[in-house]
Amino acid sequence: MTTDQILLFVIFACVFGLLLWGRYRYDLVAFGALLVGVLIGVVPANEAFSGFGHPATLVVALVLIVSAGLVNSGAVGLITRALVDSSRGLGAHIAIMGSVGAVLSAFMNNVAALALLMPVDLQTAKKAKRAARLSLMPLSFATILGGMVTMIGTPPNIIIATIREDSLGEAFKMFDFAPVGLVAAISGLLFVSTIGWRLIPQMDDGSPVEKLLDNANYIAELTVPHDSDLIGKTPFDLSEEAEKADIAIIGVIREGRRLYGNARYRKLLAGDALVLEARPEALDEFRSAVKLDFDEERRQEKVKAAGEGLALTEVVVTEHSRIAGKSSLSIGLNWRQNTILMGISRNGKPIRSQVRRTNIQAGDILLLLTPKATQNHVVDWLGCLPLVERGLQVTQDEKTWLAIGIFAAAVVAASFGLVYLPVALGVVVALFTLTRIVPLNEVYTHVEWPVVVLLGSMIPLGVALETSGGTELIANSLIGLTEGMPAWVILTVLMIVTMTLSDVLNNTATTIVAAPVGIKMAQSLGVNPDPFLMAVAVAASCAFLTPIGHKNNTLILGPGGYRFGDYWRTGLPLEILIVAVSIPAILFFWPL
Repeated sequence: MTTDQILLFVIFACVFGLLLWGRYRYDLVAFGALLVGVLIGVVPANEAFSGFGHPATLVVALVLIVSAGLVNSGAVGLITRALVDSSRGLGAHIAIMGSVGAVLSAFMNNVAALALLMPVDLQTAKKAKRAARLSLMPLSFATILGGMVTMIGTPPNIIIATIREDSLGEAFKMFDFAPVGLVAAISGLLFVSTIGWRLIPQMDDGSPVEKLLDNANYIAELTVPHDSDLIGKTPFDLSEEAEKADIAIIGVIREGRRLYGNARYRKLLAGDALVLEARPEALDEFRSAVKLDFDEERRQEKVKAAGEGLALTEVVVTEHSRIAGKSSLSIGLNWRQNTILMGISRNGKPIRSQVRRTNIQAGDILLLLTPKATQNHVVDWLGCLPLVERGLQVTQDEKTWLAIGIFAAAVVAASFGLVYLPVALGVVVALFTLTRIVPLNEVYTHVEWPVVVLLGSMIPLGVALETSGGTELIANSLIGLTEGMPAWVILTVLMIVTMTLSDVLNNTATTIVAAPVGIKMAQSLGVNPDPFLMAVAVAASCAFLTPIGHKNNTLILGPGGYRFGDYWRTGLPLEILIVAVSIPAILFFWPL
């Protein structure tokens, strides 16, 4: 063992020890380890920051921006309404979302599959009032598992097919991976949807302010447009859609007057306003689903024309606020500040008058629709206190199919090898920015920079381990260790070691190292090398112990609020299960 190899093994041991300890933030640990590697000479100085330009790092950053665009455009809401029921149990939700993710991953890049479904899962968790961390990790694992079913589902399978052609004269075909891959994927999906999610550590539900906001419903009004399909229908006809969005329809306003009595059964006219009680995100979801307007057409267009985008802002009214004791109409909120008062939250007390004519009291929480460019100015002008930022978005309904079309075209182009995946995602981000689906000033705010630093720091260390001969040393040790053992035992050891390497290194690098080792083992035993190649293919894809083993695991690190040590709790039993079901399946479908 060389000095460089010893030093790199020590660095990796220290990194994983510190990350599992959890006292220091993962990005600082990884970046510190990279600097140590450069200073002691095991990582070349001119390659120190090569990880920040690595395709894996770029893909993670770009996917987060693409996901934001799919949310902003309403594409995620469209999928949510079609596929997801927030009242469904968590296990059933994971089973359905995981199955969809696995099927998509079999025929498209599994990072792209997760990019499409991750914002859907986040919205569903918020709607169901449960922690997203309980379902995001199972979803990530499901998209990884689904990629094992076909040759194009994951890079290790493509590499295995190429290595087989170079070594044995013929590549694996598209669905040669399916028999073993399906056994592993179905077993894994059953595990994460029944047991796996229960092993994920619970976290605090949030600050007292966030808990208050989650329980704060607004009384709000949304207007029926003149070309709406709702004209002639009754509020009762909207009950099912309202229930899906967790909205209560409590009245109708017509020509400035509240309709009483059996208003739920009165036919709606153009310009009518539905009086609703709901959380702000539910209001926007319902508005987008049934195509309602924020306010009267003239007032709404005035707000839209005042800036390049709209923002939802929550503020608390104090005794000294400009609006205290007055209505938004009387202070000219719309014509002076191009702002619409969307809703009022008053500790559950009823509001009898039209929202914009209601006198505001100190302590009320207001939901304001403002141009993004003047958001802070409006809050200062009102003299109110802004509440904690919680990522409220105004859905751009008119751009839903544009966003879906751009994303789908990129995925198809990348899946058929027409465009390199990072380039395809870069084009999506550029088009999302040009069409203002993601405003230019928000592009970088959607990137989880600690995750980027983690990945960018660990990649050069992994490359250094490979170039120093560290991975080859592991492979040679494995051959010596298994000498004289039965073939199925050697196959099992190969899978375990490959999985362990994949949890530390990029799965592509792991495959390149492990596949030739598997062929060499088979040849020394005088048996068919295909079972060994299949074992490497499954094991290289199954990186569930750390957030750096697979891009999908890295992608959910920030949004799920996971710690480095959270992954092994679900990932370790899942990897054991995969080994237990895959070895018999390999021996059955690919006899020695």
